[in-house]
Amino acid sequence: MHDNESISDMFTCFTTIINSLKNLGKSYPNQELVRKILRCLPKSWTPKVTAIEEAKDLSVLPLEQLLGSLMTHETTMKNHENVEVKKKKSIAFKASKEDSESDEDGYVTLITSQF
Repeated sequence: MHDNESISDMFTCFTTIINSLKNLGKSYPNQELVRKILRCLPKSWTPKVTAIEEAKDLSVLPLEQLLGSLMTHETTMKNHENVEVKKKKSIAFKASKEDSESDEDGYVTLITSQF
């Protein structure tokens, strides 16, 4: 899986490869497919992979349940990124120059206001 690739895109590619291998006579048990998917995830997914490995029994974990869990995590990560981007946005005001009195009149007004 590439860093910018979604889980569903990765799973589509994975399924295509697995189906091609089945056509050639090579099949894998569900447990091995689950482990292969967890291994192919990028390093940014390491905490989620560790959590799945520790919380679930990989020998009986259905591929669909793994996919659902990974897609949920992906959505959560995207939501957190969107919140961080919104927090980082700053407001900039456009400067405008209004037609006002000349600079000399401004100095006179400033001196007068100080008295």
